[in-house]
Amino acid sequence: MKNLGLIAKLDIKESIRSRWFFVYLLVFGALMALFFVTGITDSVVMGFTGLSRLLLVYMQVTIVILPIFILITTVKSISADRESAILEYMLSFPISLRDYYWGKMIGRFTITFFPVLLALVLGVVWGAFKGAEIPWNVLLIYSAFVFALCAVFLGIAFFISTIVKSHDVALGSSFVVWIVLLAFIDIALIGLMLQNRWSDEFIISIALLNPLEVFRVGAIALFDPELTVMGPVAYYLLDTFGKKMFLVYAILYPLFLGALFAYLGYYFFKKKDLL
Repeated sequence: MKNLGLIAKLDIKESIRSRWFFVYLLVFGALMALFFVTGITDSVVMGFTGLSRLLLVYMQVTIVILPIFILITTVKSISADRESAILEYMLSFPISLRDYYWGKMIGRFTITFFPVLLALVLGVVWGAFKGAEIPWNVLLIYSAFVFALCAVFLGIAFFISTIVKSHDVALGSSFVVWIVLLAFIDIALIGLMLQNRWSDEFIISIALLNPLEVFRVGAIALFDPELTVMGPVAYYLLDTFGKKMFLVYAILYPLFLGALFAYLGYYFFKKKDLL
């Protein structure tokens, strides 16, 4: 456990010294500041006001920026250490593969989740200062959504980082994963629904395997319990899951998927030629 903590601490220090962390921190901090300046908490859009309106806009930003930042900054975590011989140097010390792998993951999760949570806390503090009512239940559930989203893409990133040896291939693979999950799956599924080759229920079930889609629908359900913006799909989701069960699914499924990819990454990390 001591070595695990040391590796995590070392990864956090290396991330803080790198430029990407400050860009990452600046993006979320600047976006939250932009929300304040533009008076989003004072506006009313489709019935949403105050912090609910702020969280709604923040959701749209998070679903696009957070996954790609996690992927491109994490996929090179192990592959870059392997290319630069840092991995060989680290393993020359009495450090197990388990401590190295999971220590890197804990450190990277801390450094990727903290800026998002910090920006969210700043938004709440600002809203309280402006006298807005704080929706604590929505805020806590949304924080759990962000936690799960960080976990799933961190697991995917470490899986990619362990199965490829080249730094460039890892970056390219991460970009492809992001594009597929963000855009291509929705476009392909819509095309299948229009052609009516598969049943609508089957198409929706496939869509719910996409962690980004699950995050999106779960976040929408927090602000719009009837899912009116989703049209007829809302009836199938609400009848099948119900609001509470879907919120639980939107948290537990990404966590399970992230843990699965993280374990698979660790399995290949142990079995493959490390150097």
